[in-house]
Amino acid sequence: MDALDALAGACADVRPAAPEEGVLGVAPRFVAAPATVEEASALLRAAAGHGLAVVARGGETRLDWGPPPARCDLLVDTRRLDRIVEHAAGDLVVTAEAGVPLDVLNAALAEHGQRLALDGAPPGSTVGGTVAAGAAGPLRLLYGTPRDLVIGLTIVRADGTVARSGGKVVKNVAGYDLGRLFAGSFGTLGLIVSATFRLHPLPAARAFVSQTYGSAAEAYDAVHAVLHGQAAAAAIECATTPGAGYRVDVLLEGVAEALPARADRVASLIGGTVAATAPDGWGAYPDGSTLVETSVPPASLKDLLTGPHAETAALTWSASGHGWAGLPAGTAPERVVDVLAALRGVGGAVVRFAPEDVRAAVDVWGSVPALALMRRVKDQFDPEHRLSPGRFAGGI
Repeated sequence: MDALDALAGACADVRPAAPEEGVLGVAPRFVAAPATVEEASALLRAAAGHGLAVVARGGETRLDWGPPPARCDLLVDTRRLDRIVEHAAGDLVVTAEAGVPLDVLNAALAEHGQRLALDGAPPGSTVGGTVAAGAAGPLRLLYGTPRDLVIGLTIVRADGTVARSGGKVVKNVAGYDLGRLFAGSFGTLGLIVSATFRLHPLPAARAFVSQTYGSAAEAYDAVHAVLHGQAAAAAIECATTPGAGYRVDVLLEGVAEALPARADRVASLIGGTVAATAPDGWGAYPDGSTLVETSVPPASLKDLLTGPHAETAALTWSASGHGWAGLPAGTAPERVVDVLAALRGVGGAVVRFAPEDVRAAVDVWGSVPALALMRRVKDQFDPEHRLSPGRFAGGI
């Protein structure tokens, strides 16, 4: 039996790939869209039998992040895994399949006054893709990232074995913590088919306090005044583009009766203005053809805003220490190399997407101290290295 027949016997929706379905220029041979865990399991078992390299695809909002795969024989589209399996509103817990878009999930949760506090996702981002990328927006300051919010995960291993960890309640800590292991693994350890999250109530009210400063020192002082004060901010962002000043935005959430007084205190503290809606660009990636994810602690914010990289890059930073740098189209690869070196002198920096000539010239991941351990984990979960090969640090 040839590979296509074997895949078709495992999954009802299998076809040859179209030319435009490549992953960063690497063209798959086949595309399959399983609709159940059982189909996903049979599909990966069939792929293993024919030695096929597998790359997962959700909403394609982050499919171009990272290096291209070393090879891609089978592209697994998760968007038919689109059920909200269970919402235990009384326990503040939801289980959703990998292909459920985050905006669809949160719309359903909002009917019960709840939310999954993962913001900043581009429209169309799915549950599985968000967990696989470990992605979160400014709310990570208060609520954390997928590795903090996932309490259970169902995955399919490279050989088709279905594995589950965690449970349906927040206090369940039994079993191997796949949620923390798979968050940010970029599809290199297994196919995520469903995730269970702990939820939070929707806030009764929200307010944004914003101010733009002429110097990095003023922005730094404002951020630290809020962090070390009694504002209890849900999120803080600081953003700058070359020659455009330094903007600080503070999100406050809470009881409607108390929020105006809290917002006024923060506005007085940083000299800002209060608005009921998010400012333009809140939680968005900075513009540019090269996007770099940064990790810079609050104490080093001034260095981030004033380093030589700031002459070229648009910067967005969250008070969790997580941020982004966007470099404009046409930036020479050697200039990107210099910017990366400067950013890594301040904290961590990983290139998420970039033009092909830039990717070829830079060290996308930079130094990874835990690489030896990560290789051992990869060997355990995917001994033949067929899952998103080459997409992770060190060519994993």
